[in-house]
Amino acid sequence: MSPSIQPKSYESLAPQKVAFIGLGVMGYPMAGHLAQAGHQVTVYNRNQAKAEQWSAEFKQEWAATPALAAAQADIVMACVGNDDDLRAIFLGPDGALAGMKAGSLFIDHTTASAEVAQELGALAANQNVAFIDAPISGGQAGAQKGMLSIMCGGKTEDMERARPLMMSYAQACTLMGPLGSGQLCKMVNQIAVVGLLQALAEAMAFGERAGLDMEQALSVLTKGAARSWQMETKGPTMLARDFQPGFTVNWMLKDLDLVQQEAQRNGAQLPGTRLIQEQFAKIAEQGHRDLDISSLFSLLARPSDAS
Repeated sequence: MSPSIQPKSYESLAPQKVAFIGLGVMGYPMAGHLAQAGHQVTVYNRNQAKAEQWSAEFKQEWAATPALAAAQADIVMACVGNDDDLRAIFLGPDGALAGMKAGSLFIDHTTASAEVAQELGALAANQNVAFIDAPISGGQAGAQKGMLSIMCGGKTEDMERARPLMMSYAQACTLMGPLGSGQLCKMVNQIAVVGLLQALAEAMAFGERAGLDMEQALSVLTKGAARSWQMETKGPTMLARDFQPGFTVNWMLKDLDLVQQEAQRNGAQLPGTRLIQEQFAKIAEQGHRDLDISSLFSLLARPSDAS
């Protein structure tokens, strides 16, 4: 088993020709799981050295452009940074769509806007290429373990074609509705995540100031009504002042911008989320954009405790 991914049992599927575009902290292990599951994978990454590294590690091919990566693939997957990055790898003479054949499928794991999913999906349909927006949740650890949760938008028949491949690196794949629905569900996820993190940071800081043994308190709390994945995963790292990234402040600020833009369109009231977004902005202004989102705790911990 490759050192960049952790052991997982894969469904027994006929090997497929797949392209994977974007080898960041999420995409690198996701593409690795596809290779370990027996599929023929060609990768593209903007930083060619990373593509060459992945190719050497998993004994698969890399390509010089998204179009070349997609040329022989039945299914193309992407996991890049934002709307602009997605357009850059999808459109133009070197973009994935230019290399995709009729009847193929594009699965976008980028956390992006619902609008860009609908825009690119329409362009793909003009070339008889199917499109699914499929943002992911679970962080770097979830990608390495192959235990991501994927929320999808698209057609039912395309989802059924995509699901077996996505389960190579997921524990759940759910079709939420038409194109863009996956991105909207991811926005719901991020609203909940930051709310839980802020509450956890406040609770941990309060407990420390009250003189409690917070490691013992966490042990108790994770067995009661306050239990959550965030508490179990981020509580210990908050107490240790270990803010090495799984998911950075910078990426969360990008996601929350998408949330606020959508809220302006649909009229949703998000007073708590806006306040927490301001907290993340403070961390970014301090020069800590690349810290983990659990660094919310650093704004609340006693100065004598902060590392």
